[in-house]
Amino acid sequence: MADVSTFDKRLRVEDITLTGMTFHDVNEAPFSVHGVFYEDDRFRRIPRAVAVQVSDGVAYLNDNTAGGRVRFRTDSRKVAIYAQLCAVGKMPHFALTGSIGFDVYADGRYMGTAIPPFEVVDRFEAMVHLDGKSHEVQINFPLYSGVTQLFIGVEEEASLSAAQPYKDLPVVFYGSSITQGGCASRAGNCYQAILSRELGFDYINLGFSGSAKAEQPMVEYIASLPMRAFVLDYDHNAPDEAHLQATHEPFYKAVRAAHPDIPIVMMTRPVYRLNKEERRRLAIVRATYENAVAAGDRNVYFIDGRQLVGKAFAELSTVDGCHPNDIGFYAMAKRVRKTLEPLLK
Repeated sequence: MADVSTFDKRLRVEDITLTGMTFHDVNEAPFSVHGVFYEDDRFRRIPRAVAVQVSDGVAYLNDNTAGGRVRFRTDSRKVAIYAQLCAVGKMPHFALTGSIGFDVYADGRYMGTAIPPFEVVDRFEAMVHLDGKSHEVQINFPLYSGVTQLFIGVEEEASLSAAQPYKDLPVVFYGSSITQGGCASRAGNCYQAILSRELGFDYINLGFSGSAKAEQPMVEYIASLPMRAFVLDYDHNAPDEAHLQATHEPFYKAVRAAHPDIPIVMMTRPVYRLNKEERRRLAIVRATYENAVAAGDRNVYFIDGRQLVGKAFAELSTVDGCHPNDIGFYAMAKRVRKTLEPLLK
């Protein structure tokens, strides 16, 4: 049976030719990997020993590479990826380009996506074309898939060197499936990735779909991380108001005790029209902020989730009434930038 790509060649996944290309393991120099690290033959976001203490959900989602990036410099006219996968995120409301694909940027400019074939199971290869000039290249890992190995291919005669290192410690984001990146159409379109490119900072994405419940092992792990700033956003995953009430302020206090001087940003869910329960949840998060200010904290900030999408985008910003599409993530990035940018200068 024919599909639409039979009639529209621009909707086909490109067949690539790898002759004249040299492939390199991203775990070796001159590549630098950020937002994830290599453990037990796969990329992870937190140590497995911590993840299994938190919950089954976090242990599983820990292998999703949301926030992962590899950076390098090259003048190759083509950049190819060969990825081996341990989990493939196929969902009816989530583009495979975002859940499984790799985004490629040159000096911050989007150049293309390494798009998996629809029938992808455990590996795929793809290529993105550049212009042959020397660029700092960044490749964003998939948001909802696991990667066991990643090889980058450049032309045999091309130069290859290290990218400029980030200038400071990462910003850490903790939260729900929205924090993880569901359902951006591309890995580089979740709001943290947008902010990172615009403001030039490193980051760690600790969004765990349906599984961000402020468990004590997670709180202790996050508090132990070296970080430049912390964004706390798990309203959507707290099972009920009582749970949010019992965990939110202690979470803030644990991070503040470990990091007396960093900015801490608290956010509520990005929903413009709130029901009664959502309003009470917002009040709980706001109370943590107000108590912190009253206690003398001058480096804590609050973002009302209604401001993250606003009235203008309320009907356009999600794929399912909950998870942002690219419009929603751009709106979130725009609002969070107002708070975060002055703090990072």
